[in-house]
Amino acid sequence: MTIQKQVFLQSRYLNIPVSTVRWWSVGRDQYDGVIEPASTGRPVLLSFYNLVELHVLGVIRRDHNIKMPNVRSAIDYLRQRLKACSHPLIRHEMQTDGVHLFIERLGELINISLEGQRAMQEVMQEALKRIVWDESGLPRKLFPYTRSTITNAPSLVVIDPHLSGGRPVILGTGLATEIIAERYKAGESVEELAKDYGRDEDEIEEAIRCELQAAA
Repeated sequence: MTIQKQVFLQSRYLNIPVSTVRWWSVGRDQYDGVIEPASTGRPVLLSFYNLVELHVLGVIRRDHNIKMPNVRSAIDYLRQRLKACSHPLIRHEMQTDGVHLFIERLGELINISLEGQRAMQEVMQEALKRIVWDESGLPRKLFPYTRSTITNAPSLVVIDPHLSGGRPVILGTGLATEIIAERYKAGESVEELAKDYGRDEDEIEEAIRCELQAAA
């Protein structure tokens, strides 16, 4: 799969522009990427871990508009403090010490009020709650945001690299949201789809919302 195709797929469900995903992944001009792709050969390959990293980066940039050089410096700081791991934003430790260390480093680089630091920590912890880790402390599943609201956002759609080729599915099933949305756009109602698949209407609506947001 080409980097262009992978970037499009990563961007689609994270509500991040394609150009931004490409920049964070492979760099631009004299700047290197912010994350470490699964493979830097030709073509460059992005993994599920990269998808989750982009999820966290998107929250940082979208909700706090922190400049990327500062984010890059804070990530490097995390790499040093969290046992030099290559994916510090998505280690399980981020839920505790990692968030504190990240914000501490940003506070050294820029003027963030205590109130601003608390707000950033709250948003980051909400984003991290949408990641399911395995026993080794690495991501296993991701619940992407299907709405603009972050706090108390529903978790009815999940991305699991072992289900449906890594496409979003309704939680507890292998039902790809893409297929449900296509049937909805073809004229079938939410009620009809819920009966056909034996799912709640809320789940069908969230699957459709996921795809409509991605296509917007």
